[in-house]
Amino acid sequence: MKKKQLHLRFLVWGFLALNLSGAWIVCGQTAAADSDGNSSQLDRREPLELMGNRFLTFASVVRVNQIETTRTESRGVDESAVHSPREARILREAIEKVWPGARMTWAFSWLALQDQRQNYRELRQLIVSYQKKYGDEITFIPGAYFSPMYNAREQTNRDLHEGLQMVSDMVGDGYRPQSVMGGFLSADNLRYLADQEDIHVAQGTIWSQYAVDNGDGDGSLVYPYYPSTEHFNKPAQGVSDQIDCVNLDGWTVDFLNARYPGARRIDGVNCGSRMGVGPIETLIRLGTEQGVRQMLATTSTHFDSGFKSNGFAWVTSIWELSLVEARKLWPGYQGRNGMEGLDIWLREIRRRWPDAKAITHGEFGMLWRDHFKSNDELDYRFVHRGSGICGSEPELEIRWFMNKDFRMATLRNWIEQTPERVIDFTRYDLKAQEPADPRPGHPIRNWSLMNRLNQKGTRPQDVPMEIEALYPEEREMIKKRYPVLFEKGHPLSIK
Repeated sequence: MKKKQLHLRFLVWGFLALNLSGAWIVCGQTAAADSDGNSSQLDRREPLELMGNRFLTFASVVRVNQIETTRTESRGVDESAVHSPREARILREAIEKVWPGARMTWAFSWLALQDQRQNYRELRQLIVSYQKKYGDEITFIPGAYFSPMYNAREQTNRDLHEGLQMVSDMVGDGYRPQSVMGGFLSADNLRYLADQEDIHVAQGTIWSQYAVDNGDGDGSLVYPYYPSTEHFNKPAQGVSDQIDCVNLDGWTVDFLNARYPGARRIDGVNCGSRMGVGPIETLIRLGTEQGVRQMLATTSTHFDSGFKSNGFAWVTSIWELSLVEARKLWPGYQGRNGMEGLDIWLREIRRRWPDAKAITHGEFGMLWRDHFKSNDELDYRFVHRGSGICGSEPELEIRWFMNKDFRMATLRNWIEQTPERVIDFTRYDLKAQEPADPRPGHPIRNWSLMNRLNQKGTRPQDVPMEIEALYPEEREMIKKRYPVLFEKGHPLSIK
């Protein structure tokens, strides 16, 4: 390496080392030299605040089998045939073409980190080059979204420790991710990440997930929070039970469609409850035109009205690498891979919300952590009217109120002006407890936090009710947080 190139590289490394612990973000790019003296792109970063900004976090999962439940056991199909550098280039170059400077997160499964077949060796090398070229984050995912359902907590902690070390060894140069992807992670696993691994951001909950895939976990907030030591879905109530690991959702979903467990068959289409900005429930099932419309409707809920209500906005999606060519494995995908729709969606985001920032999970979580030191000030509010697609009825309006004490959703027919009814009231002041560790061969599917009233309507007590039907102490809880809901004539009052 020439002396001038070596000096430039050391300068860049020093710059990044100074900024890794702070809240920094892409504002442009500058040329630098890699270890071979070739020109690559490294980001020039400037301070960025959480408030006043719109964020997109986009991630991909690299795996061998569809659901790697443990280190040695899997469910579903072998996806190795569609995991190669070709698929990674298609996905990453599509993002860079539409959104230059965007950064994303890559999460490797246990098997994908260890597979010695040529396609996986080359795939790992390529994605490492993306970290160096674009500033992408590379991290580990244990148990393929469902580690608590199949693994003892101690085993998941061991997987996290060794998996993160494999990632560091793979990337080199002392690399360490700022976040972990987990799908679901128990409170104990989140506390382990914070206390033992010094990682303070995890994608550790999947909002509204119930009767989908291999695990259930409804009951959390939809935006970031510090989890409680009692339950990963419960926001910490104070210093004594606060885990210093920001818990992030996995996919932004349509609030109306999310009311239903699993999926509903509507006009011959399987309308999944996770329909939002994920590709399977939109672009692949619905096709490009309808799929993009739904993705943009979901995005708008956050980037328009949600931004005004909350002071910042966040949309997130995980796009497994296998999806680029999963149509070869799944006839039900109708030959679709969603790439055309991804291009249109990202272009429209850039056109409608040109100030939006595409950053990694770790960067976003650390921005949030830098702004919020506890859950005390959390006050997330959302209003969503149906898109008219699948189970998102155009005549319905749902409102969500989320804070440290509770989450509450109300529903009404805004066209017919029917009375607003409470469809979810999950109290976080009540004691919560996660399931015990699963035993080998005996997974524990349901890790949901449901108490007073749940949106899914799966229990006898989950019947929509007027707010006056709640217990007096519950109405006082709501009134303390949102007194305007009880003021007749106020624009935000219960109608």
